[in-house]
Amino acid sequence: MRLKISLLKEPKHQELVSCVGWTTAEELYSCSDDHQIVKWNLLTSETSQIVKLPDDIYPIDLHWFPKSFGVKKQTQAESFVLTSSDGKFHLISKLGRVEKSVEAHCGAVLAGRWNYEGTALVTVGEDGQIKIWSKTGMLRSTLAQQGTPVYSVAWGPDSEKVLYTAGKQLIIKPLQPNAKVLQWKAHDGIILKVDWNSVNDLILSAGEDCKYKVWDSYGRLLYNSQPHEHPITSVAWAPDGDLFAVGSFHTLRLCDKTGVRNVLNDAVDLLEFRDRVIKASLNYAHLVVSTSLQCYVFSTKNWNTPLIFDLKEGTVSLILQAERHFLLVDGGGIYLYSYEGRFISSPKFPGMRTDILNAQTVSLSNDTIAIKDKADEKIIFLFDATTGKPLGDGKLLSHKNEILEIALDQKGLTHDRKIAFIDKNRDLYITSVKRFGKEEQIIKLGTMVHTLAWCDTCNILCGLQDTRFTVWYYPNTVYVDRDILPKTLYEKDASEFSKNPHIVSFVGNQVTIRRADGSLVHISISPYPAILHEYVGSSKWEDAVRLCRFVKEQTMWACLAAMAIANQDMTTAEIAYAAIGEIDKVQYINSIKDLPSKESKIAHILMFSGNIQEAETVLLQAGLVYQAIQININLYNWERALELAIKYKTHVDTVLAYRQKFLETFGKQETNKQYLQTAEGLQIDWDKIKAKIELEITKERERSSSSQANKTMGLKY
Repeated sequence: MRLKISLLKEPKHQELVSCVGWTTAEELYSCSDDHQIVKWNLLTSETSQIVKLPDDIYPIDLHWFPKSFGVKKQTQAESFVLTSSDGKFHLISKLGRVEKSVEAHCGAVLAGRWNYEGTALVTVGEDGQIKIWSKTGMLRSTLAQQGTPVYSVAWGPDSEKVLYTAGKQLIIKPLQPNAKVLQWKAHDGIILKVDWNSVNDLILSAGEDCKYKVWDSYGRLLYNSQPHEHPITSVAWAPDGDLFAVGSFHTLRLCDKTGVRNVLNDAVDLLEFRDRVIKASLNYAHLVVSTSLQCYVFSTKNWNTPLIFDLKEGTVSLILQAERHFLLVDGGGIYLYSYEGRFISSPKFPGMRTDILNAQTVSLSNDTIAIKDKADEKIIFLFDATTGKPLGDGKLLSHKNEILEIALDQKGLTHDRKIAFIDKNRDLYITSVKRFGKEEQIIKLGTMVHTLAWCDTCNILCGLQDTRFTVWYYPNTVYVDRDILPKTLYEKDASEFSKNPHIVSFVGNQVTIRRADGSLVHISISPYPAILHEYVGSSKWEDAVRLCRFVKEQTMWACLAAMAIANQDMTTAEIAYAAIGEIDKVQYINSIKDLPSKESKIAHILMFSGNIQEAETVLLQAGLVYQAIQININLYNWERALELAIKYKTHVDTVLAYRQKFLETFGKQETNKQYLQTAEGLQIDWDKIKAKIELEITKERERSSSSQANKTMGLKY
């Protein structure tokens, strides 16, 4: 990606160019003190004068109407607002026709901005007023009145707040009356320009103190530039929030760059493209490059013959890659393609806004697409990647708080797919995409987590947690045995990464972190957990045990213990739990191994993991009613135990006997009405009860033996 600056032999503008605005990736409009509005086409290098304004109109600011989110707004989307020094703003069509001129301020109108929905316009001026207008130019309200000129203004991402300058101060004022106003000193000189990105929710400011700064939406400083030689007169975010441009006297700065180098043999490939490169992504042995007209897909095995297909829109704002396919996001929608260039699907949901989607709010795996809803930020939409249709019965993943960042794991089977997310409180949660909607299945993994990433080769999760870098070697442990989760973690001090670092990628056993100053830091983690995942995924349990014995680390044994329980390999689980000193669990596992039937073993494994309801369901479906009653008795779930006994008309006396024994042990009297009513006229005979229990166990053992014998006979024939 190269930034080219060229000067025409015959400049079209004769005076200072005061403002510019992009219509597409290849078309630009500019306004000048020579009263001309000129259109520039980067593809054809053609320029054309759109309109010659009256001599008393000196343009100051230009902003295009946001791209339409519905058919009705299509016409107005082809227009822009132009503010000028005569105190007016002008609504001008793409063809140059001045649709309306509105008297707005006393003195120059210094800035005008449409909100993201195109339903309102805010203007600021030399008179210090901030005014809100309808999309047709009707005054709605005067939001604020300052004693000094307001040089710049920006809408908040939700279009419910306005950010504006007041001398050396920045002010965020909500549109609602009496709402709290946030104000802070941002620069040592007058602030000349601000921009607020709707994707990353970060604020840029530039001032006469020759500095530019980055802030979060609470007014906390994230980055402070070194002083430049001249005042910073303009700043602007790229729509996706990854980059921003800074303008000063004879200076234009753009951070970050993209290049290709083979680190194995140090060979360098120079890739030339016919059109401007908009976006690029390198992952899973493929480089995907979007230009203003086409998409190029390179294989790392062959850089000479890329696969090329045309794009509907040349404004690709995001490229996400998974092992089998990749996702493109542009102004028109979301599109999934195979690496052979075949279109797969295009997921949609009501009110979807592609202009605010980024890598934190969209996630892709081999089978699932997850998208955070902008209208209700507590909701995540989940789609089947191959069809683009909502997963399952169309339920949403709904959380109690607003969600900031989402990430799907990359490996394993579809029914085991997990999604991790960070909410507004900076708590990290994990849940299964096949069980979304059940609050009890959304489990907290950590607190004060600022950024996260899944490994591309196995389901290992990493995150920056307060002042620590944390790796969850087997996050699924929370569903299997939450008690040993701390033993499956790797933690490292993260103070060296300074404030607000961000995880860029997690490839193999290497994590790349970008610090707030833009520099990249690389962390290598142990390769052994990934090898353990590979062994377990291939059911090589003996190899997994040998690996843990070789490494001799508690984290490895703890991961193996959880993996073995999840895969119902009790022999390996017994070895692993013994290695981490969980003797009580070793004893319980031994008792599970001695159970008479497969169903009982599965039920007790589910109980081991805390899934009581599922354990009961397994037993009832297998006709093992007494065993289902007994697990509720063992857990002192007396009401459910009696309910089952009455429903299936069996072992009512057994439940009453155990209840009576329980009360006698603690010296209490029966107060439960249901138990009192059921016990009327019923005699407790422990000999009879023990005989019934023995009979149940014998029946279960015989049935299990018979079932096994039938399977063996079936194999013989």
